[in-house]
Amino acid sequence: MAVRLLGLFVIAAIFVAVAVVPALAQQFPNVANLKPFSAEAGFMSLPGYLRWLVFQQTGQWITYAEAARVVAEQLRTAGR
Repeated sequence: MAVRLLGLFVIAAIFVAVAVVPALAQQFPNVANLKPFSAEAGFMSLPGYLRWLVFQQTGQWITYAEAARVVAEQLRTAGR
């Protein structure tokens, strides 16, 4: 019984790692068109605002470093 339960747990963990984690990483809200610290951005930096949006959508906090990387890429893509 314990071995079956452990096996089921391992399969569930693999599913989460393969299916769910990449889904969280694929798309982020675009904040490149917002002015930092404006009312539109909730008076936050763009990385801070992106972190807040992601948390609101997923219930998961991304790191500030990850948010800063995403914002820099969005700004580069937007030509800013």
